[in-house]
Amino acid sequence: MEKEKFYITTPIYYPSDKLHIGHSYCTVATDTMARYKRLRGFDVMFLTGTDEHGQKLERIANSQGMQPKEYIDNIVVGIKELWKTLNISYDKFIRTTDDYHVKAVQKIFKQLYDQGDIYKSSYEGWYCTPCESFFTEHQLVNGKCPDCGRDVELVKEESYFFRLSKYQDRILKYMEENTEFLQPNTRQNEMINNFLRPGLEDLAVSRTSFKWGVPVEFDPGHVVYVWIDALSNYITALGYGSEDDSLYCKYWPADIHVVGKEIVRFHAIIWPAMLMALNLPLPKKIFGHGWLVINGGKMSKSVGNVVDPNVLVEKYGVDSIRYFLLREIAFGQDGNFNNEALIQRINSDLANDLGNLVSRTVGMIEKYFGGQLPDVRSKTNFDAELEGMAVGTAEKVEAAMEKMFFSDALIEIWNLIRRTNKYIDETQPWILCKDEEKKGELANALYHVAESVRIISILIQPFIPNTPEKIWKQYNISNKIIDWEMSKEWGLLPEELKVEKGESLFPRIDMKKELAELEAAIKASQATAVANQGKEEKKEDKKKHDEPEYPAEITIDDFCKVQLKVGEVIASSVVEGSKKLLRNIVKLGEEERVIFSGIKPWYTPEEMVGKKVVVAYNLKPRKMMGELSYGMILCADDGNGNLSLLTTEKEEFPSGSGIS
Repeated sequence: MEKEKFYITTPIYYPSDKLHIGHSYCTVATDTMARYKRLRGFDVMFLTGTDEHGQKLERIANSQGMQPKEYIDNIVVGIKELWKTLNISYDKFIRTTDDYHVKAVQKIFKQLYDQGDIYKSSYEGWYCTPCESFFTEHQLVNGKCPDCGRDVELVKEESYFFRLSKYQDRILKYMEENTEFLQPNTRQNEMINNFLRPGLEDLAVSRTSFKWGVPVEFDPGHVVYVWIDALSNYITALGYGSEDDSLYCKYWPADIHVVGKEIVRFHAIIWPAMLMALNLPLPKKIFGHGWLVINGGKMSKSVGNVVDPNVLVEKYGVDSIRYFLLREIAFGQDGNFNNEALIQRINSDLANDLGNLVSRTVGMIEKYFGGQLPDVRSKTNFDAELEGMAVGTAEKVEAAMEKMFFSDALIEIWNLIRRTNKYIDETQPWILCKDEEKKGELANALYHVAESVRIISILIQPFIPNTPEKIWKQYNISNKIIDWEMSKEWGLLPEELKVEKGESLFPRIDMKKELAELEAAIKASQATAVANQGKEEKKEDKKKHDEPEYPAEITIDDFCKVQLKVGEVIASSVVEGSKKLLRNIVKLGEEERVIFSGIKPWYTPEEMVGKKVVVAYNLKPRKMMGELSYGMILCADDGNGNLSLLTTEKEEFPSGSGIS
């Protein structure tokens, strides 16, 4: 019988010379889903790649005296090496400079032009080079890019336009009728309420001010706009538009596009409109995951807070890093990267729970039976509960994985791991070994633990793929009893199980020592970005130190540790169950933060929206009403219990501006 098909993609990544742990998060999650589906017997196509055109790359290459392709080739090698390091099992890697992709994009552009979905006109508008995005005047925030907060350029040029507005109602109707199309549901609501219902404008899809892009064949002065070019990769990688489109016929439509939340609108609006215009099926699902943040801020090379995954893998091994990314963060939500949390997960979950279970079981079989269990068995009162939980865990994992709830799936597996450790405590092999008449009970107990470990080793394969093989080697588990469906059967290990102790799977880490070393390693990898960011700050610090100090409870040095920024409140709501708190979403340059503030008695949510506020930026996040709050909105207090928001005198100061 032919296998069921499963096609999953990551976004194609912009070729940066330093992909950070945030990029790795998306790709590890996608890889985990692809591995899970393969284990379930699906015929999987997992696509990733690089988005290699655009003005930004052309400028960078020119500044280094290189041709764009030459500059990018070197970076792509590093990206592929990183995916190899992280054990990413992609089936195809596409580059938008690949000849077959360029030809297919030209055909797509010509077809859309011929049928009237693309037309020629003049364009005048604002363009953000880093985001490769156009914006209208009203979409700008304080005259800057609404996505990243950087400066934009006024572009005046002849351009081809895609009739995006033509497909507005059709896309809206599709989303309303297919409520699972864009996940999590909050993303779909955002697209409907913020983009589709207010109305779509036609999209400029060619440029003449630079040359590094797919040429428009019938009008050589134009190159194809990057999003038409980049989005097409999901079908061109399968041979669409080529002489051999067998892979396209086999795998399209995609089952899941996995993308970061910042590019959801391109995938959920522009891409469906293109497919509708081409009369092609839409992908079955788009999943917009959250960001991996540091102290509430999105990782960004320009900010200097990126974490190099190579540093982490070198120190702790790839499976430890994969486990942390998948377990610590609920996929779809933002998650905070924290060195202490990473080490805590390694010590608690991997070293104590899983690693200790594997090693102590092998150790007891070696100690009490010379490494080989006899086939004599005497049941204990604790067997049935462990057996039932072990064979029932796979279905719980499957239910979570179908929703891409990786953290929930791992919780179910670790429930079984901890129950198995508890079984050891209940049966007390160290007591049973002292009574010759209880050797059968001892052998039975250790067999139960080993069989539970076999099932666990099958279930962890999609998440931490290197570890199962190390377990199988120690337990002499053959390939015949490790298929996914065999995790639902009990008693497949041979009765006379022979084991051989190996090295520790996850050595325990000295938290204090390791934190210091890890901080140093990460800071070293951030040195250049931090130095660039800090030049202006150091000038300001020097000015402050040159001024006389006034009597105070703290020193100037202490005060300089507090980083204040201008923020703009873009949303505010009442917190249920709280008399004082408002939940605010505050824009600070290129990032957005949730900040709770006890100002409900003095300000309504409607009054808060649009206000420029002063934010204590580098406070440690704290949980309030079950959610983390990243920072503090500062207020003046008249001493009588009345509060007034602190703000800047000049309204034109953009969000994210520093306060000194």
